[in-house]
Amino acid sequence: MSDAMNLTVLDTAIKDVKIIQPRVFSDARGFFLETFHSQKYSRAGIRKPFVQDNHSHSGQGVLRGLHYQLKQPQAKLLYVVRGAIFDVAVDIRRGSPTFGQWVGVELSSENKRQLYVPEGFAHGFQVLSKEADVIYKCTDLYAPGDEYGILWNDPDIGIEWPFPGKALLSDKDRDYPPLREAPPEHLPRYRER
Repeated sequence: MSDAMNLTVLDTAIKDVKIIQPRVFSDARGFFLETFHSQKYSRAGIRKPFVQDNHSHSGQGVLRGLHYQLKQPQAKLLYVVRGAIFDVAVDIRRGSPTFGQWVGVELSSENKRQLYVPEGFAHGFQVLSKEADVIYKCTDLYAPGDEYGILWNDPDIGIEWPFPGKALLSDKDRDYPPLREAPPEHLPRYRER
């Protein structure tokens, strides 16, 4: 755990995946917090510039993932402005000491936590609340021809989704292969930092 001036960075079981707890200033009027500050986040080890922001709205049980881009890999910084999600990062970097391992954390408008998902990870989330609005920053632009994915319920990975029997998926997400069946050339390579 480290404190990078007004935000707390929590380590996870996978070295490069970080939980960020911004400092929240609350009073009778409501609250204020910084969702991103380049200098503070850089001191926390998040240095690559973000170039695109996305907003996702989903209903309870919706599961989006596990997605990644290969030629234009994206690191992501996610937070929830309404509702709650179970957010997951899976290390799919060939040669990584944590290959096939996952980290999951609840992000909500109540806890105001953020999850930093580095490049080389598959990402997904499932909505816990009636509805959820998720905002996420990306370090590269979305490239439609560079979409890849891993099966959301791959038994070898063993993600403990909150509502596995009620997962509402797109056809594309339902049809992704398990990690062991992904062609090696469709997986990122691990590079020690």
